[in-house]
Amino acid sequence: MTAGSSDIQAVIFDFSGTLFRLDEDDSWFDGVTHSDGTPVDGHHAAELMRRLTAPVGEVVEFDDASRYAWRNRDLDPALHRQAYLHVLRESGIDDPAQADAVYGRVLDPFCWTPYPDTAEVLKLLAAKSIPVAVLSNIAFDIRPAFDALGVSEYISEFVLSYEVGFVKPQQEIFRYATEKLGVVPSRTLMVGDSEEADGAARDIGCAFALVEPVHTSLRPDALRKALERNGI
Repeated sequence: MTAGSSDIQAVIFDFSGTLFRLDEDDSWFDGVTHSDGTPVDGHHAAELMRRLTAPVGEVVEFDDASRYAWRNRDLDPALHRQAYLHVLRESGIDDPAQADAVYGRVLDPFCWTPYPDTAEVLKLLAAKSIPVAVLSNIAFDIRPAFDALGVSEYISEFVLSYEVGFVKPQQEIFRYATEKLGVVPSRTLMVGDSEEADGAARDIGCAFALVEPVHTSLRPDALRKALERNGI
């Protein structure tokens, strides 16, 4: 059910695929080759980025050790590195230096591109005195990306899995976020790109709005429309 304008008193946003996206740049793959020596082209680069930013599921073959790292990657930076380098190797990037270079892009908050309406909706919510949390399954600090966009002042709380010890879709991480915002779940809207991970906020009573994690150039106003659908 869509919430009315008087219902929503706080908004929680996912990060990857929701507020920002890791839009690959061709220059990131200069000199990067597959194990057979062929260069990584645009199509393969896009597929690599999809695998490295998939919110749920297994994107390559795993053994027991690498599967453990993948499933717990957003709780521990060391496991995150182990898991992502495994994904790169399984994707044909088996030169350690090249894999490190690609992995470094994932960790660099300045490589993440904001969606066109990210700043707009954060400012809108601030103007309405609606507190905002950014809740992400992630193993590195994303705050500098918001600093660079000039919107950090509009974020009341950053709820990052590796800092709080919970991951989506666990109910605990959503409860933590609503408690930090000081708003009951039934008055909170969760906005995210994953029905499975972000949509789990409904389990504690939050409203949920789904956005598509497409290239930033293809999604100019989905965040604004998500708020409008929920009476904001």
